Amino acid sequence: MRLQNKIAIITGGANGIGEATVRLFAKEGAKISIWDMSDKGQQLADGLTEEGFEVAFKKISVVDRNAVKNAVLKLKEKYGRIDILINNAGITRDKTLAKMSPENWDEVVAVNQTGVFNCTQAVAEVMKENGYGRIVSAASNVALRGNFGQTNYVATKAAVIGMTKVWALELGKYGITCNSIAPGFIETDMTQAIPEQVKNQMMPLIPLGYWGSPMDIAYGYLYLASDEARYVNGNCLVIDGGSARE
Repeated sequence: MRLQNKIAIITGGANGIGEATVRLFAKEGAKISIWDMSDKGQQLADGLTEEGFEVAFKKISVVDRNAVKNAVLKLKEKYGRIDILINNAGITRDKTLAKMSPENWDEVVAVNQTGVFNCTQAVAEVMKENGYGRIVSAASNVALRGNFGQTNYVATKAAVIGMTKVWALELGKYGITCNSIAPGFIETDMTQAIPEQVKNQMMPLIPLGYWGSPMDIAYGYLYLASDEARYVNGNCLVIDGGSARE
């Protein structure tokens, strides 16, 4: 198995892409800590534990820096190391520039950008001690081309791509690779809220002619978290069916 006995943290692991990633990583042999604010994470962990996988749930907000640090220390105490961090947690608060409130901006930046920073900073220290690590963060293809009504979301996802490149330079000498993934149109609970008319308008932008599934992104996470990608560092893997972008 590609992640046999690897210790992995998956943020936003209770639903959608995160849930698919948890299930895939468990089957590939990883020991997983799900970090999420949704109680569905506990249900997911319990179900996988019953199937014989080592999966635990931690109700935690990535915005809470002290909670993140404490959770990392507890994992280090339990396993002695942390091998993989998947920064998957993210939210949207879409509004046009004119209508976007300060709260809309602050909430998205706090989770999608500062949350990624908090988790990476805490976990990187443990990875440095062990001379090994795989850090993969969720960006988005809209960070590369923009998207109407998503100033806050696009800004944070562009920031993730930029931060990842910096971390690749800073952490590579410790045996830690840092990469990001830029999903396109993926069928999740988050995107189900998009009106059908808007979805139909988006379809011509996808050369493959269909929306992706959470598992399509999970396999991208798996590749970048595995030793098969040991020489991949500082990259953004776009998984969007070839969607039109600049």
